Amino acid sequence: RARRARRGLRAASASAATTAAQIAVFEDVDIPAPAPGPPTQEITVVDLMPDLRRLVKASGLANGSVNVISRHTTTAVTINEWESRLVRDVRAWLLKLAPPDDRSAIGRDDGTGYLHNDIHLRPDSDDERERCLENGWDVDDPASLAAWRAQEPINAHSHLGAMLLGSSESIPVVDGAMVLGQWQSVMLVDLDGPRPRKVGVQLLGFG
Repeated sequence: RARRARRGLRAASASAATTAAQIAVFEDVDIPAPAPGPPTQEITVVDLMPDLRRLVKASGLANGSVNVISRHTTTAVTINEWESRLVRDVRAWLLKLAPPDDRSAIGRDDGTGYLHNDIHLRPDSDDERERCLENGWDVDDPASLAAWRAQEPINAHSHLGAMLLGSSESIPVVDGAMVLGQWQSVMLVDLDGPRPRKVGVQLLGFG
């Protein structure tokens, strides 16, 4: 009897899945800069929950998942408590783990330096040269090379902080609501701001 009941439950679930509308939606969400530029390697945290709730509702997603990914190498996506004093703790913690280069906007003249920030030596590989060319920088031209180097920030510590935190999160959706703890929020951590940012959001499942 138990086996027959389980088979019946699986059949009912499969039938419901086939009659529900399949949903596969992707959207880039623009996050405005919290302050005027230029970037100064400031660390800020943005609560993404209003945008995610809006997208879940607009998509009609009832059961599935929301996948959130950073679209930058110096931002991270994480799940934790959205609270202003904790944000300040996160900033202090990250700067201890990955202190800024002495040459950066927030350098502390304590002897910290990173190879990534030796801009005058870059690009120093065929791979980086190709990426520059693919992104519109003709680094084989001296004027273009000088312009590329001039706009490159001293931000190796920002990259390292982003790697520590991670670039994506996946959140289950059940009965039209994201499954998160009472105090959990999905947040974007910008480690090289202030500047406008993007996060990619993909919603998959059934309506």
